[in-house]
Amino acid sequence: MDILKDLLLVNRSTLRKTSKLFLSNWAIVFTGFAYTILNIALFIVIGILFSNSILGFFSGIISAIVSSAMISNFLYLLNQIMRYGKITFQDFKDGFTVYLWKVYGVLFIGWAASFLYGRIIEPVIYSINYSLAGTLSFIISLLVLILMNALPETIYQKHYSAWETVTYTFNFVKENWIEWFVPNIIMLGIFYLVTGNVIRDVLAISSGYFFSLSIRGIVLYIIGQILFTFIMIYRGILFDTLSTSTRRKRAYMQHLYK
Repeated sequence: MDILKDLLLVNRSTLRKTSKLFLSNWAIVFTGFAYTILNIALFIVIGILFSNSILGFFSGIISAIVSSAMISNFLYLLNQIMRYGKITFQDFKDGFTVYLWKVYGVLFIGWAASFLYGRIIEPVIYSINYSLAGTLSFIISLLVLILMNALPETIYQKHYSAWETVTYTFNFVKENWIEWFVPNIIMLGIFYLVTGNVIRDVLAISSGYFFSLSIRGIVLYIIGQILFTFIMIYRGILFDTLSTSTRRKRAYMQHLYK
């Protein structure tokens, strides 16, 4: 199938499904507010309990686990929307543990890679050329954002270990980079034009817009959350389509995408 025709066919179907699912599950928009409150509470508790520098190591572990739980929660809600077309409060309560250790494992792999780079490779480059070290760090961060872009969807749609999740994500992006990035770049461009924010975290669970109690702040926060949630549902449906079919198969079964 012609690539342009495939893009139009797949994204027209994805847009229709996303709109229907989003309107039926609009309450997920407010999970970002819940995660913000949990993050604030976590920051306060850790500040009180682990103010001693000796206990700082444990605060890092606890922070990673709690962050993994919140990511797990959001991804589980997306999974329920994808699979069953609806979410319940019970889903919200259950979601904190469903993907907890898989997410934690993925975060640990990222931390280990960052630690090794920062302790072994970066000092060598820094000693040779200071400006090159900064440029290389930026390039690596950009590559991670690109090559691991479909990481959230792989976590909740595929039953793999943490390492297998990372490798599958890389292979998926490599094989579907046109079909995946064209709609994603368009959506993120719209998100930036509306909110002024750029989503840099592969495992983001909210729009990233700074919440304030002013009317303007509340309105912009809700708009940001609406767009972010819509994008994440869209990505989930798009990923499901691309990961379970080929361009040839979609051409043969194109009547299903109309």
